[in-house]
Amino acid sequence: MANIQMVDVRGQYLQIKEEIDAGIQEVIDSCAFINGPKVKVFQANMESYLNVKHVIPCANGTDALQIALMALELKAGDEVIVPAFTYVATAEVIALLGLVPVMVDVDPDTFNVTADIVEAAITSKTKAVVPVHLFGQVTGDMVEIMELAQKHNFYVIEDNAQAIGANFKANNGSISKSGTIGHIGCTSFYPSKNLGCYGDGGAIFTNDDKLGVNIKKIANHGQVKKYHHDVIGCNSRLDSIQAAVLDVKLKRLDQYCEAREKAATYYDKNLAGIEGLVVPVREKRSSHVFHQYTLREQTGRRDELQAYLKEKDIPSMVYYPVPLYKQDAFKHYAPDINLSVTEQLCNEVISLPIHTEMNYEIQDIIIEAVKSFYK
Repeated sequence: MANIQMVDVRGQYLQIKEEIDAGIQEVIDSCAFINGPKVKVFQANMESYLNVKHVIPCANGTDALQIALMALELKAGDEVIVPAFTYVATAEVIALLGLVPVMVDVDPDTFNVTADIVEAAITSKTKAVVPVHLFGQVTGDMVEIMELAQKHNFYVIEDNAQAIGANFKANNGSISKSGTIGHIGCTSFYPSKNLGCYGDGGAIFTNDDKLGVNIKKIANHGQVKKYHHDVIGCNSRLDSIQAAVLDVKLKRLDQYCEAREKAATYYDKNLAGIEGLVVPVREKRSSHVFHQYTLREQTGRRDELQAYLKEKDIPSMVYYPVPLYKQDAFKHYAPDINLSVTEQLCNEVISLPIHTEMNYEIQDIIIEAVKSFYK
């Protein structure tokens, strides 16, 4: 049987090996490992790709979220609305800064928050909302969420770690890249991401000049001028070798997104007719870059399906099996909370392999295995 992987990082590398190796060697030859020319080139190219005024590279996606919140100068006890169905980092940084994560439910079809869900959670203490563009598509209600932000005077930070490269169409037909709609956007360059480096990395985006200056300052020990520290900051930098890798991949990001969408469409076509299995629902306003291809198993046999696939050497993943509010670290924030959709999704979701090197031969093996489970 073919060696099936959730993400084929090596296969992708082999396609761009010559450029990657040359870029890394250039950094080594220059010995400009920190904030070198490669970082500045990647930053400029990313700003151009996103059509955004400021891209501030940093050490990882979690740092990106933390620095974004720090830049807003919120006070301890301020509330930040966040979906309960997401990776821990989104809420972790909120709690780390002494803020209060207000965990809310998500839409059962798209797994993203809606404006109605956000509005119901707004209080006088609400200072920010973090919509997570889960699994590869932009939160469909971003226009309405931005209107709520203006009405109630809070910030919107997009967690764009899984949707880099996606396009969002506003009501007037204008197109924006994911991560550039809110006041601040954050992303991760973890190796398995759609735009991934060969280590850790992240970035923060904004069109707000004041926020851009503040974010850059905070990421560099709170300084603009060396040894002159205006605010408490942190040390969070994207190293030059990772920037060299990312710049090569950025040129191919749209191609990578298309490859993932093609694979997802093939899955859709062949799995859509299975009773009790729901294929991904696509947002009307957003393209889908399929960081994950996530099904909903509604017969109560999700774990059995995963075990069955494992027996056939087919990997799968469950993102995420436990709601944030049931994690020991967060129980005290909402001891009595029970979000029905989040609970349901945690019991139903299962993600199949998807990556840029996917081909129909590999997918046919996976599809046949899934079908045989339901026979």
